[in-house]
Amino acid sequence: CPREQVFPFFADPLNLERLTPAFLHFHVRRRDTVEVGEGTLLTYTLRLHGIPVLWRTRIEEWDPPHRFVDTQLFGPYAEWHHTHTFENVGAGTRLTDVVRYRLHFSLLQRTPLMSWVHRDVQRIFEYRQSVIASLFG
Repeated sequence: CPREQVFPFFADPLNLERLTPAFLHFHVRRRDTVEVGEGTLLTYTLRLHGIPVLWRTRIEEWDPPHRFVDTQLFGPYAEWHHTHTFENVGAGTRLTDVVRYRLHFSLLQRTPLMSWVHRDVQRIFEYRQSVIASLFG
């Protein structure tokens, strides 16, 4: 689908609930602006392996329909920086997600826990890919 059709779907935070696996019990709780844009604060709740988590992000960059970047202000990671890029490819759009994340305790980065977290993140994005394919494919 054309980028101008795809980008608005991803610009609506409520669609994150559709793109997130049910096992996370992910819900958008608040956004501080009517229209999402640079500086918008978003608050979510979810469950990571049954543990309730509050997550707050800020839209750091907003360049429709090309890209946007969100970063975690509070939540399960020490760092979460997510760049969403939308490129025209023929008559369609290539969506690329680049996520940089780090756990709270640097020593945990070198333990089996990190591979467990990495698998969880990978599973979430694989789920998103399948939902996106069914919606836009």
